[in-house]
Amino acid sequence: MPVNVIAPSAAHGRPVVPSRGRLRPLGLDDVQITDGFWADLQRLNASTMIEHAQAWMERLGWIGNFDAAVEGRLPQDRRGREFSDSEIYKLLEAMAWEVGRTGDEQMDARLRALAARVARAQEPDGYLNTMFGRPGQGERYSDLHWGHELYCFGHLIQAGVARARTHGDDEIVQVAVRAANHVCDVFGPEGRQGVDGHPEIEVALAELYRVTGDRRYLEQAKLFVDRRGHGVLGDIELGAQYFQDDVPVREATVFDGHAVRAVYLAAGAADVAIEADDDELLAAVATQTVTTLARRTYLTGGMGAHHEGESFGRDFELPSDRAYSETCAGVGSIMVNYRLLLATGDVAHADAVERTMYNVLATSPAEDGRSFFYTNTLHQRVPGKVPDEDEVSPRAASSLRAPWFAVSCCPNNITRTVASLAAYFATTDDDGVQLHQYAQSTIRAEIPAGVVHLAVRTTYPVSGRIEVEVLAAPPGEWTLSLRVPAWAAGATVTDGGARGVEPGYAAVRRTFAPGDVVVLELPMAPRWTWADPRVDAVRGQVAVERGPEVMCLESVDLGADVAGVRVHTDAAPVERDGQVLVPATTLDLADGTWPFGTEPGAGAVTGSAERGLVPLVPYHRWANRGPATMRVWLPTVD
Repeated sequence: MPVNVIAPSAAHGRPVVPSRGRLRPLGLDDVQITDGFWADLQRLNASTMIEHAQAWMERLGWIGNFDAAVEGRLPQDRRGREFSDSEIYKLLEAMAWEVGRTGDEQMDARLRALAARVARAQEPDGYLNTMFGRPGQGERYSDLHWGHELYCFGHLIQAGVARARTHGDDEIVQVAVRAANHVCDVFGPEGRQGVDGHPEIEVALAELYRVTGDRRYLEQAKLFVDRRGHGVLGDIELGAQYFQDDVPVREATVFDGHAVRAVYLAAGAADVAIEADDDELLAAVATQTVTTLARRTYLTGGMGAHHEGESFGRDFELPSDRAYSETCAGVGSIMVNYRLLLATGDVAHADAVERTMYNVLATSPAEDGRSFFYTNTLHQRVPGKVPDEDEVSPRAASSLRAPWFAVSCCPNNITRTVASLAAYFATTDDDGVQLHQYAQSTIRAEIPAGVVHLAVRTTYPVSGRIEVEVLAAPPGEWTLSLRVPAWAAGATVTDGGARGVEPGYAAVRRTFAPGDVVVLELPMAPRWTWADPRVDAVRGQVAVERGPEVMCLESVDLGADVAGVRVHTDAAPVERDGQVLVPATTLDLADGTWPFGTEPGAGAVTGSAERGLVPLVPYHRWANRGPATMRVWLPTVD
């Protein structure tokens, strides 16, 4: 029997719709990115990336698993890993946001056709998984550690939520609701007391509660959050922290264990805290997030220092050349920080979203949208091998972007995030409108005083000039707030006259009229960045940032390995003709019989070039020109 869901116009295509908080989100109906950096990526996503993902999953048989389930050909015809169902659900979510963003009728038809194939495989009681539950397969929920059944349900439900918020009730929404009802029946207060090894169901159930108003979903999400951290899954070789099952969520002070699992759990816990009016839980998640940003996050915003267990390291353990920094963990970080931004209004979370957007999210896809990074190293010691465009990469840690992976969670996470990206740019409160991210765009916002229409004109991050024109405004005073990033010391805002503004939010409060323009100028000169001295891995090294972009040195621009470059920090980096240049000396290095000596540089240095300028490129652009060595953190001249 169909469930009552909110009409799409009531949610405006918002990925996150909290019932309370400091700020209120805007959605795809409210914010349209029209040109520039993110518009280009959204167009690439719509024209290439989503179709690329669907084609690979069709070819590999992951989508065909649902047909095989209906036709009784499982388990012998099943293809892909135990969690491959979730990739189809993420694809459906990406399609839902993209149709909601553009109204693309062809993609809508593809979505409906794919949803129908999924729906036919659902059991009468709502269970849906192609890996478990049939003759010759493991029993349902027989492997909560590694089976990913609830994880898959989470992504299915999120696909249903996206469709409900951009279209309204339809087949995939009903499939998601039946699945959620099944989960509540099996894992409710009197049911199984377990949790999934991979968090995801929590955030999905909380959002489905927001869609339907059925509190049962929220209560189930809360049960899953509260059960974790009590050793429910037991200890394993990687430690119970791998599953975030060693410390209750309310008692944890920092993210630990598998990075993607940790940030997904935090996002779900934040949603539960907000909807359950649980300020203690919300404060715990905020503390964990802020502490992780301060101690366990790369300059790029990437999270996860260990290849073993795809996990966080200890505080300040951030090796460049062994950085795992999974793309999915970057997506999860955006999810957590955006939720905390809405809940608290703390600008630090908007800063974290921007950093991760430009230096993780934008780094993963190639410029043609047909290959991706799964992990995001900050130091490539040897040139990578060009992967076969027709072969699946068996390794996450590819040295060049691969067209597809045996575990392809990251490409699908990118497609669904990019399609919904406009929702992260602006919010409202009772006093006005807040701009957190910048792109050429139009914004429509309803505030208590009336309807506001804005046009944002900028080439950011090429330029730091952001012009906000008021196209329509209600009578009376209201506040336009523009985020000034933490790196933007010396920023100015002009509203009649120019004034300096500190990092945070530059607030302009007055009565606006159509045609009024407020201009924010962010200083975009490239700058040196040093690490906390406790980050041993980069001691004696320095990085360069320009605006929100982390820069890197790539051997393609040197004609030589990046290992020999030493930079001089007695002068600032410069920008000429759109290129960032740093003062440096290039050493001639040769192998010796022993890599140590009694003097700095002894044994390996055979000579050096004269001091000159070497070019850097934005980190998100590296590896688009073929195999290369690369580094973000640059050794300084002794």
